[in-house]
Amino acid sequence: MENYTLNSFTLQLEGLNLRKASVYVVFPFFFFSYVFVMFMNLGILVLVFIDKNLHQPVYLLFCNLPVNDIVGNSIMLPRLLVDMLRPPSERFISYYECVVQAFTTHMFGTTAHTLTVSAWGVAFMLVAVLLGLTVRLNRCRTLITNPYCDNASLFKLSCEDVFVNNIYGLVFTVVLFTGSIGSMVLTYSKITVVCLTSKNKSLNGKALKTCSTHLVVYLSMLISGCTVIILHRFPDYSDYRKLCAILFHIIPGSLNPIIYGMQSAEICKSLSKLFRSKSGIPTF
Repeated sequence: MENYTLNSFTLQLEGLNLRKASVYVVFPFFFFSYVFVMFMNLGILVLVFIDKNLHQPVYLLFCNLPVNDIVGNSIMLPRLLVDMLRPPSERFISYYECVVQAFTTHMFGTTAHTLTVSAWGVAFMLVAVLLGLTVRLNRCRTLITNPYCDNASLFKLSCEDVFVNNIYGLVFTVVLFTGSIGSMVLTYSKITVVCLTSKNKSLNGKALKTCSTHLVVYLSMLISGCTVIILHRFPDYSDYRKLCAILFHIIPGSLNPIIYGMQSAEICKSLSKLFRSKSGIPTF
């Protein structure tokens, strides 16, 4: 039976519904995924910081990606790992911590679709309104039906009318995805036209390689994000929603440093120079 408490400041996270045997598989996977995300993204940031050749606008702008991936995964995965070791009855979180986690999670998702310095401000305003509409509601429930806090889980705690929240959330999603998908289609259309009119096979090959790998990351993020939004309306599929919500953080955070970092000639050159200097191999 669901617990009804008016405006409680202590909430309970439902977390992942795993059998004890499954924890021994899922926990190491999430743990090493987090270690990999942190190692790769922090490595890119440190490399850009210490190599003066990378102190260029394009690489400083690129740093938005690892910063976003580090923050997005750190706000969710460590807490999830700790909760996996606790019994469901002990997975408590304060309301304020939950709001901060929800805000950061939505900032991560929004900036993942924009990702320029100016767009961080736009994302901040959009997410601030989204969460502002939610925190104004009175709460009569305490159970967060998710492995971490997000806007939908928070306004589900209310017994008030959430029509305005649903409308703004729908507009928010449509505007974000329309802008994101529209810019992708426009960009890839222009690249395709250039490739079709160019006779440079080497250039076309590099463009095809870069675009295809970028498209894989983008589509995985888009599909998992859309799935989370849709499945919030279908409680019977909550386990699939939770999995997609976690993968929405892990997949881009793992692949972005490889695709965007390792495919950059300057970053690879800087990385190679760093390893050679550490190992004592002379550079020519």
